[in-house]
Amino acid sequence: MSALVALVREAGAAILPFWRADVEVLEKADASPVTAADMAAHHILDAGLRALLPDVPVLSEEAADITLGERQQWQRWWLVDPLDGTKEFISGSDEFTVNIALIEQGRVVFGVVGVPATGRCYYGGAGLGAFVCEAAGEPQAILVREAPAEAFTLVASKRHSSPQQESLLQGLAERFGELKLANIGSSLKFCLLAEGQADCYPRLAPTSQWDTAAAQGVLEGAGGEVLTLQGETLTYEARESLLNPYFLALPASAAWRSDLIALARCLA
Repeated sequence: MSALVALVREAGAAILPFWRADVEVLEKADASPVTAADMAAHHILDAGLRALLPDVPVLSEEAADITLGERQQWQRWWLVDPLDGTKEFISGSDEFTVNIALIEQGRVVFGVVGVPATGRCYYGGAGLGAFVCEAAGEPQAILVREAPAEAFTLVASKRHSSPQQESLLQGLAERFGELKLANIGSSLKFCLLAEGQADCYPRLAPTSQWDTAAAQGVLEGAGGEVLTLQGETLTYEARESLLNPYFLALPASAAWRSDLIALARCLA
């Protein structure tokens, strides 16, 4: 794990010279933005992971044109987002991350999420615990909270919503009263839950597998879970599309878990 944390921080260091520096923005085939910072981090992570475990393939957002037939042969692989929150990065926000997850037979084993602008790093996995480590300091264990501290706090995307998500928020407000919204970019939304600073992150808008896997590992290590709207664990088996289904991130032992799933199923 220490080698992976060091690799994530190395990729973050390669990103920072481009931050707030009028970096050129290109458009990929799916109309999403990409910059030289994305590619610099990708090359470091790809080389570093292959050196660490040569027999484990790498699926990166910036090298995702691997056929389904080839991916179906994989039992274990790295799932990587070299720069998650590219739009935040371009806007000058510090809410962008570097994400690495190890996937085995479609399930997240563990994930590492680095925050280049601050040097903070999160890591964890189911059965392994979850930790946060500042740029200079010892790792500290983190845990989800099972009950709202005051108001029920939802993590929301700064840039993405949908009519279904708005309907879910309305249903939650009827169940819990006035909601508090915490807006934050990139995979940090999951980390906010993992640290016990929020209660739920519903995502009824598109995401890709590399957007979520690493932070799902952190959240699962902290006592949380990520479920589809049918109440099943979000998995990453090889599929033609690399898009995720809609999902709910929440504490696994929350007393209101079944209420949330019931609300979500009405929208599925």
